[in-house]
Amino acid sequence: MLIYAARKEDKSMNMKEYYDVIIVGTGAAGLYCALNLPERKKVLLLTKQKADQSDSFLAQGGICMLRGEGDYNDYFQDTMRAGHFENDEKAVELMIRSSNSIIRDLVRRHVDFARDAQGNLAFTREGAHSQPRILFHEDETGKQITQTLLDEVKTKDNIKICEYMTMVDLIVKDNVCGGIIIMDEKNEVYPVRAKHVVLACGGLGGLYQNSTNFPHITGDALGIAMKHQIVLEHLDYIQIHPTTLYSKKPGRRFLVSESVRGEGALLLNKNGQRFTDELQPRDTVSKAIFAQMEKEGSHCVWEDMRPLGKDTILKHFPNIYQHCLDEGYDPCKEPIPVVPAQHYFMGGIKVDLGSRTSMKGLYACGETSCNGVHGKNRLASNSLLESLVFARRAADDIMFGEEPEFDASGRLDCSRYEDRDAILGEYHKAVRSEIERMKKSHE
Repeated sequence: MLIYAARKEDKSMNMKEYYDVIIVGTGAAGLYCALNLPERKKVLLLTKQKADQSDSFLAQGGICMLRGEGDYNDYFQDTMRAGHFENDEKAVELMIRSSNSIIRDLVRRHVDFARDAQGNLAFTREGAHSQPRILFHEDETGKQITQTLLDEVKTKDNIKICEYMTMVDLIVKDNVCGGIIIMDEKNEVYPVRAKHVVLACGGLGGLYQNSTNFPHITGDALGIAMKHQIVLEHLDYIQIHPTTLYSKKPGRRFLVSESVRGEGALLLNKNGQRFTDELQPRDTVSKAIFAQMEKEGSHCVWEDMRPLGKDTILKHFPNIYQHCLDEGYDPCKEPIPVVPAQHYFMGGIKVDLGSRTSMKGLYACGETSCNGVHGKNRLASNSLLESLVFARRAADDIMFGEEPEFDASGRLDCSRYEDRDAILGEYHKAVRSEIERMKKSHE
């Protein structure tokens, strides 16, 4: 277990038993929520692994923003169309209308977005977008944003970060959340109480054999929510990204960003022929790739980055270029093999526009939550924006909303928390079962 005050690391520090706010997860949503809370609030941020091992760090493409009022209807329709019009219109409007202030705040916090020769913000385009409206930093936008937020969190005296700790339950009474139960890698149990708890623990890619997610991101919060009858929504809305680099090696799949196709890359069959429109929504492109693979009995299709030109590949996509070289492919000279893989989770713990769950005192934001923005399928590069918008909404509600009253009387029995892996295994089993049940209900 590693716990440290954000300003100065201290491995010998004992954890307090009470905080104003506990935030589970150190991705973009969790960090941004913490930074939007006043410094008089004592905040605990915790994560299962190192603080920089969240899926937010892996986001390549970029972050969307509204490009003036004239872009609003197009951006709104692009988001709705990608989501098969199952999106919550109020949530979509809130996200889009909030985007400019979020971007201004990120720039103020020294996030380094790409700029043109005149110093203006540069925009790229991805699949299903009607025009370029995506800000980026090379092909590591998520890392640039999230590392900037993490570095700032580490300067705050009111925030403690606790690594290598796993939430295994909520402290609940009469549908009011009063804290969480966490365990370390040695199965030591720590009950920690708080007025407010924010679940920002990512998606569920770790439950899948082929995923772009970190393997420890396994939907634990969903299983815990099911245990306490917290309302969930659309657990079967799971996005498959069309293009990950094909490999026979085990482990996390390497994403080939959609912005590569947005800049002009082509998808080819084994004979070097195009077989689909590369700029369709992700689910449509994934279906086309699976159909092509089945038709020709192949394990992958081919993505040709050469139309971008060497300068664009090296400047805009240096990380993808280097990873391809490491795998034995030179995207400046030849197509690279790609295959769809699990990438993103549109469902989750149902929340309102203030990121409030159905349990008092409990919030959720980021990929753990389902606020309705994405509908059945997420529009490219809306995830970072949605996470930040609704993380700030959670912080606002914690500051200005009604404070829940938790009845802390009675003894908390921690004896039932003995084996962390066994506990998590039961949660994962329940989540998988519910996903299958929801899938069948839609057949």
